[in-house]
Amino acid sequence: MSNKSNVVMIGLGYIGLPTAALIAKNKTYVHGVDINPKVVETINAGKIHIIEPELDEAVANAVKEGYLKAALTPVQANTYLIVVPTPFKGKNEPDISFVEAATRGIIPLLKEEDLYIIESTSPVGTTEKMMNLIYAERPDLKDKLNIAYCPERVLPGNVMYELVYNDRVIGGIDEKSTDKAVAFYTQFIKGDLHKTNARTAEMCKLVENSSRDVQIAFANELSLICDKANINVWELIELANKHPRVNILQPGCGVGGHCIAVDPYFIVADYPMESQIIGKAREINNYKSFWCAEKVQNAKLEFQLKHGKKPRIALMGLAFKPDIDDLRESPAKYIAQKVLQNANNEEYYIVEPNIEAHNVFKLTSYQEAVEKAEVIVFLVAHKEFKELEISKDKVVLDFCGINN
Repeated sequence: MSNKSNVVMIGLGYIGLPTAALIAKNKTYVHGVDINPKVVETINAGKIHIIEPELDEAVANAVKEGYLKAALTPVQANTYLIVVPTPFKGKNEPDISFVEAATRGIIPLLKEEDLYIIESTSPVGTTEKMMNLIYAERPDLKDKLNIAYCPERVLPGNVMYELVYNDRVIGGIDEKSTDKAVAFYTQFIKGDLHKTNARTAEMCKLVENSSRDVQIAFANELSLICDKANINVWELIELANKHPRVNILQPGCGVGGHCIAVDPYFIVADYPMESQIIGKAREINNYKSFWCAEKVQNAKLEFQLKHGKKPRIALMGLAFKPDIDDLRESPAKYIAQKVLQNANNEEYYIVEPNIEAHNVFKLTSYQEAVEKAEVIVFLVAHKEFKELEISKDKVVLDFCGINN
């Protein structure tokens, strides 16, 4: 298949694999690349390594029909998509080494008029940096490639739909690159494609998630205030939102995921003096997780004083949001770790209905946990938890609005 691959997709994770499956569904040959041999093997067997509705069927069909193949190394194609992680190094400093490694891997394969697109969340200026890297190694291609940045904006749990129907922002290093990238995405996407330049597209992705983070921080700060003021924050927000121009989000036990909890740092790292609200929102949302862990600790001690014995505690949910299996940057996972660090021979039941096993936590079914525990801590509003009937004698800490 290598001689007929139209698209090389580097990175087959939560965004790369669904995107590869979508492109392959449109009868375009996709050569997917991942550094994990197990991921490559799983995909080539027509199976998936992540939970995402409709993805299993899309991958199975794409592999069966021969439009999707996974490998450890890239091949020559016309279009190269970089969809690799951009983690942090040191104190919240973005690390673009994976983007750079992926780019270096395809430099020998590039030819005139190829299209190179970064989808990975990146600091402003990353696309230009990669352009300079490519042209330094391949001066023969200078100004002869189409280079663009096009971030995804999908919601885990609804990726296959949103990849098709969400609008996209596409920014090239020049007008020709932008047009070529737009022409590429037009084949698969029904949402509107908005043209801009690479730097604006990079910043747009960061700003979208920073905006959400700031809004969540407001809700989380309200929950802290209401706890002290003895006010039900859920009722308060519901009433405040009756105002025609007010739309306060729901508080939670922090902010997780590989976007909202991470992307604001890309701005703060490069513009520390300017990003005051953005930086503070991150602090508030991180503090909320710490506060929740402290609340669990206090409930444990209160139970012990009242009943003269240690409570059995259920920690309900580990994912970063309801009804998914993604634990990346999860505040619930952080709270569970923090609570267990302070454990003193109490019995704990860790619950996450969307995964079968975890390499750190011993998992318990939610039915058993709720039945046996005396203190029940809701960290994630999974649909399974909303149907539970909990007896009145249990101590319930609801950090995610299960009963609201």
